Amino acid sequence: MASAEKPSYRSGAVARMVQMPVATLRIWERRYRAVAPAKSPSGHRLYSAADVERVALLRQLTACGHAIGSIAALNLVQLRDVARTHAATATGQTDRESPAAKGPAKSAPRRWVVVGRALAHRLQRPAVRQAWTEPPVLVAVFEALGDALRAEPGEPVQRLVWHTAGLRTDDVPDLLAAQAAWGAQSVAVVYGFAGAAARSAFLAAGVQLLRDTQDDAALALWLAQPQAPSALEAAPQPTALVDASLWLAAGEIAPRRFDDATLTDLAGLSSTVACECPQHVAELLMQLSNFESYSADCENLSPADAALHAYLHRVAGTARALFESALERVAIHENLLLR
Repeated sequence: MASAEKPSYRSGAVARMVQMPVATLRIWERRYRAVAPAKSPSGHRLYSAADVERVALLRQLTACGHAIGSIAALNLVQLRDVARTHAATATGQTDRESPAAKGPAKSAPRRWVVVGRALAHRLQRPAVRQAWTEPPVLVAVFEALGDALRAEPGEPVQRLVWHTAGLRTDDVPDLLAAQAAWGAQSVAVVYGFAGAAARSAFLAAGVQLLRDTQDDAALALWLAQPQAPSALEAAPQPTALVDASLWLAAGEIAPRRFDDATLTDLAGLSSTVACECPQHVAELLMQLSNFESYSADCENLSPADAALHAYLHRVAGTARALFESALERVAIHENLLLR
């Protein structure tokens, strides 16, 4: 059996490689027969390298606007042809122009406004900038959305990018006002947590959404597209309620010890620990901090659910404080300087 056809990858690994939820991959298999993986003796789905390429192409083309039902039956050669057509259109090439004649491909967005200093800092990291032929110019960076609204806009920009811990429906008008003020052709939001209603409100307003990811390459590729597609998200799955009150520390929630910029730096550092735990701990801390902030907002906005959100806020804060201690221990082991 050729190596490209040898079933080697489980569904979770495939989903991570192509940046999509496992649930979406399963839907594509069952409803659209988009891919037919083999099965191990124990019943696990196993994908070959050719299967992975097929799923990646389907993911790419659905992000470009194709309905999965219209392309699921195409073979691998046909999918490659469609993907090449999109690439040629994006770079302005015609059938009579070779890539050499046109020179390196250039991403459309050149002038950006970024709201969220941690994201702006992250966009300067080598792993992100190297993913672009020409990195965008950040003409303005703001801490909060209100700062972008109060600033004096200059020339129109191609994109406004906002990084936020959580989405709130009430923020849509301010975001659209900021887009209009800066003359931005598109708006992209990288967020930590959100409810279905908030996501729907942003999508209905034409805003592109990406659930925050610590994969620099995935973030760069998503943002490099002139109109960033919204990330596919798995439907929430019901989970059993577990009383974790015995694990909660008594007293007030400790204040944050590490800001987003510090955690972003730590997540991008190379590690002497083979399992990359320092990066994982830093990434978990950023997610916990985002959820802590998000649940605090929910507590204030929804009086009916205040008790539940106060509980979630306290859980998140307690977990965050514990992971901060874990990060400190990791830093000592790695001889890292924490600020």
